[in-house]
Amino acid sequence: MPIAQITAQDILVPLRKVEKKGNHETAKRLRSAAGAVFRYAIALGKVENDPTYGLKDALIHHKVTHRAAITDPKEVGGLLRAIDDFHGQRTTRLALQLLAITAVRPGELRLAKWHEFDLENATWAIPAERTKMRREHSVPLPRQALGILLELKDLTGWGSLLFHSVRSSQRAMSDNTLNAALRRMGFTKEEMTAHGFRAVFSTLANESGLWHPDAIERALAHVEKNEIRRAYARGQHWDERVKMSQWWADELDKLRKD
Repeated sequence: MPIAQITAQDILVPLRKVEKKGNHETAKRLRSAAGAVFRYAIALGKVENDPTYGLKDALIHHKVTHRAAITDPKEVGGLLRAIDDFHGQRTTRLALQLLAITAVRPGELRLAKWHEFDLENATWAIPAERTKMRREHSVPLPRQALGILLELKDLTGWGSLLFHSVRSSQRAMSDNTLNAALRRMGFTKEEMTAHGFRAVFSTLANESGLWHPDAIERALAHVEKNEIRRAYARGQHWDERVKMSQWWADELDKLRKD
């Protein structure tokens, strides 16, 4: 169809089909992508308005649900001890221990590759294509994380993936493996999830009062919404994050022993 003839209703029909499948966030992104095309057409003088603008309130707004997390310090200690005593796959235990220390997103850890790690300089560079914000994210590695990685290297260091599937070294660990392990330990989905380790870190790091909130946000790879502030903060807080990562690993050790 000539772009000038496309109406809001023409666009709404396929968006509704996506919504019926339960993909509400995808429908919103599709509307946004279509809007970018129409705004470009306006700049070229091909159309006079963007018909997607009026669809903003017509789509279903997805209700954000926060993933369950244990944030009480004493209960965190019990969680860590349960992970240490996990009798399933050894790589699954190491993945959960590393997730607790690094507070990265489970998918970023599950798909991690050995070439991303610089053990000599204690850093992990997560490539942009695997991060939520599509920006490379550098993670400082404390002493305890390096110890886990050295143990893991004996198990999977011969391949490209840190955590490969039990069926194939060419495929990553299933995205349900870590949550399934937590269920085997007795933690329900209402109590703790793999993604919840990020909330554990965020809550306890903020409550400690030792670290700048921006450093904590940078550690979580959250992107500042204000463009000017984001440009200024892009290279900030690395030294503080290095110190904070070692503090956090030490803090987990304390909670584990208490």
